[in-house]
Amino acid sequence: MNETINGRIQLLNGTLTPQLRYDWALKEIEWIYTLPLPDLVFAAQTVHRAYHRPDEVQACRLLSIKTGGCPEDCGYCPQSAHHDTGLARQPLMGVEQTLAAAKQARDQGATRFCMGAAWRSAPNGDDFLQVLKMVQGVRALGLEACCTLGMLTEKQAEALAAAGLTAYNHNLDTSPEFYGEIITTRTYEDRLQTLKRVRKAGITICCGGIIGMGEEREDRFRLLEQLATQKPHPESVPINLLVRVKGTPLEEQQAIDPLEMVRMIATARILMPASMVRLSAGRLSLTEEAQALCFLAGANSIFMGEKLLTTPNPEIDHDRRLLGRLGMHFRPQP
Repeated sequence: MNETINGRIQLLNGTLTPQLRYDWALKEIEWIYTLPLPDLVFAAQTVHRAYHRPDEVQACRLLSIKTGGCPEDCGYCPQSAHHDTGLARQPLMGVEQTLAAAKQARDQGATRFCMGAAWRSAPNGDDFLQVLKMVQGVRALGLEACCTLGMLTEKQAEALAAAGLTAYNHNLDTSPEFYGEIITTRTYEDRLQTLKRVRKAGITICCGGIIGMGEEREDRFRLLEQLATQKPHPESVPINLLVRVKGTPLEEQQAIDPLEMVRMIATARILMPASMVRLSAGRLSLTEEAQALCFLAGANSIFMGEKLLTTPNPEIDHDRRLLGRLGMHFRPQP
């Protein structure tokens, strides 16, 4: 088995450029994920250097433009109306306020600005028109624009594309088998259908998941399989580590070994070579050394700013210092 896989992915000798594949088998993914860590990181770094600059990280900013009161029951989420987390609900932000935040992010070095709204499905009417204006304004600032608004209709996806939206975030979260343990108000198929509508409209996809929710390794393999067998691959793959928030069903979930985050990122990098692999939520619980390992494993994007929607995140000065110590830098403005 090892010889077969080693021959197919052509990684461990470090001499051949890996090719994009969309037919990854679950056994292959398991074998890669469970390689000895030095081999895994070396293979991931080989892939990474074939497609990306190894010293460059894209800075993104994620802003909650409509906070709290979501009717979904996602077990990890402080914005769910099902959980008593003490989070204050906030209506949809104004366009000017949002664009002021986008300009500040650009001035701090971000090249991608992401807007998240706590909706089950994107609404029609004035709120949606307001979001379209936000997208247009963010693009006019020279930034990539990403939104996560819940489920979309085909017409909404087409309208976002016409407004210039770069990417739409809609995470699969976990494996199809474990999904029902975390969420009951939306099906896995619902998520896949939204991704299809986004892709059909010509918008790139930002799609990843969360680890540390009580899933088994097999669930991580299956999540990666769901992502890596999409054709094309998601252009952006955020890998999140559970942030345990008081008042959510997962607040007492046991922390996992940080090296699982490294393995998840490295495997995602090998399976989806051209994609941006984003070291996303949960960075505050990682040491600087663990974050450095994630960069070595192929992560080439982080979210800057003190919050990721509503959960804590390292401050921008901290990130600059860390990258400086590693001899790395934020991707320059285009």
